[in-house]
Amino acid sequence: MNRQIIRTDNAPGAIGPYNQGVRAGGFLFTAGQIPLDPKTMEIVGTTAAEQARQALVNAKGIVEAAGLTMGDVVKATVFIRDMGQFAAINEVYATFFPGEPPARSVVEVSRLPKDVLVEIELVAYA
Repeated sequence: MNRQIIRTDNAPGAIGPYNQGVRAGGFLFTAGQIPLDPKTMEIVGTTAAEQARQALVNAKGIVEAAGLTMGDVVKATVFIRDMGQFAAINEVYATFFPGEPPARSVVEVSRLPKDVLVEIELVAYA
C-alpha cells in the first residue's frame, strides 16, 4: 500500500506529532481540523457556526491538496462541545456538501484542543 503525506499552506500546520493528511491507497484521512487561521494560527470565530466554517475551510484545503474535492468525501466526524449547537453547525456544514453529503458522526465532547467549540475530520476516497 502506498502512503503519502499531504501538506498544505491552506490548513494550519501540525501543532503536534501528526500530519495534516495521509493518503493511503485510494483513501485520504485528514487530521482533525480546528478553527485556526493557517497564516496566523489564531482561533477564528467565537460561535460554534463560525468555528465550524473555519474548520471545514481547513479540511477542504487538505482535501484539495491531495487532488480531491469535497464531493470525494465519504465520511465526516464532527466533535462539538455543546450538542445544543448542532443545528447551527449543521447549517454551515450543509454549505460544504451540496447534493449528496457523506456519512457523518457528530459527537459531543467535554474539551477540544485550544478549548475550541468544534473539530472536524474527513475521510475521502479517490
